Amino acid sequence: MLPALALAMALVSAACGPWREADNGLRLPVGPTTTTTPSGPEFTLPSSPTTTLPAPTATSAPGAAAKAPARTSRATVRTTDSTVVVTTSPTPPVTVPPPPKLQWNEVAALQQPTSVAFRPGDPAVYVTERAGLVRRVLNGQVDPNPVLDVRSVTNTTDGEQGLIGITFSPDGSFMYVHYTGSSNESHIVEVDLASGAQRELLQVTRPGSEHNGGQLAFGPDGMLWLSFGDGERGGDPNNNAQNLQNLLGKILRIDPHPSATAPYTIPPDNPFVGRPGVMPEIWAYGFRNPWRFSFDGPGKLWIGDVGESDWEEVDRQPVGSTGGDNYGWNYREGDHPGFNGGTPPPNMIDPAWEYPHASGRCAVVGGYVYHGAEFPTLQGAYLFADYCTGVLESLTPNGSGVDHAVVGPKLPFFTSFGQSPDGELWGLSIGQGQGLYRLG
Repeated sequence: MLPALALAMALVSAACGPWREADNGLRLPVGPTTTTTPSGPEFTLPSSPTTTLPAPTATSAPGAAAKAPARTSRATVRTTDSTVVVTTSPTPPVTVPPPPKLQWNEVAALQQPTSVAFRPGDPAVYVTERAGLVRRVLNGQVDPNPVLDVRSVTNTTDGEQGLIGITFSPDGSFMYVHYTGSSNESHIVEVDLASGAQRELLQVTRPGSEHNGGQLAFGPDGMLWLSFGDGERGGDPNNNAQNLQNLLGKILRIDPHPSATAPYTIPPDNPFVGRPGVMPEIWAYGFRNPWRFSFDGPGKLWIGDVGESDWEEVDRQPVGSTGGDNYGWNYREGDHPGFNGGTPPPNMIDPAWEYPHASGRCAVVGGYVYHGAEFPTLQGAYLFADYCTGVLESLTPNGSGVDHAVVGPKLPFFTSFGQSPDGELWGLSIGQGQGLYRLG
């Protein structure tokens, strides 16, 4: 069996061949791990936490050279040894101070970690492992007894499949997870942390095993938000992302409490409620694979949407949006002509930032707006990374757009961010030293 890093390197090598030409999903290594598969799902939970933490400052609601130049309204960046020079057309270049010295500090070793979350009132960190385990990490120690074990019902055949998302209810009573099943379907499951009882909220079937989305988050509005990719490879040939009659290529917004007829409730202020032939769960659409998104307060939604063959993009919900926005896929990839071939509809939302598949970059991993105390110069900056290079980058709103900077450091084969209640950032890697890290 190849070690994790060799598997990841093999994955990147494959990206240069036919797989790269056809698809650019955020993929994880395929293969066995050191764990064994039980006969059925199991659930264990440590004793109820007694530590009280402050409320989170943000809620944790995925080619070659560029084919065409970015729009002149886009910010561009070049880096030197001593400064980061940011240019936002049409204004002249602005020289900013060097970014603070940052590093990723390893907290705990884990097996193919995919997502991270924080339970209100609990000092531990919760991490999903792709095989189907939820791990509890406290003071750098991984509890040997998994909080949740769904390995027997989790499909990891494809590199994008597995247990890929986790969040907690605002009061910490329930845990929500996203895992893929045996028939290319996604399962959104609620776990009662007092009894261990599981309840499926939603099951979404896809035509393929790729582009599953995966993010789960409670927004500032108390609703459960979740993402699904277009479910296909190679340009979304069935136009799922633009089809409002299915949930693929969308960000959804639901109330997880059961209604009289369903396991969840549709919020009455969702943008498509009452519109015939449209799925009322949809909040926004036109995504290829929105692997990770996050909130920075009411109405402030940032989305990392993994690109196809040439461009990665970070999206930012327009100020004052009431939902229903179209972010463009598959009419375009980033801000460039896409794969639909039709006439793009008006009023598509432009990316806040895009970057090409150059210098080894391959798939965007959306992050969070920084609100910690350790790096004051990063306050208010949105931090994100690329899966292949693991380089940490920032976007800072400037009134008319964003300023971009490369702030480092590198954590290659970066899979996900987390944000603790104190506003500091955490990261996951499946590369050498795969595990949980804290930015410090």
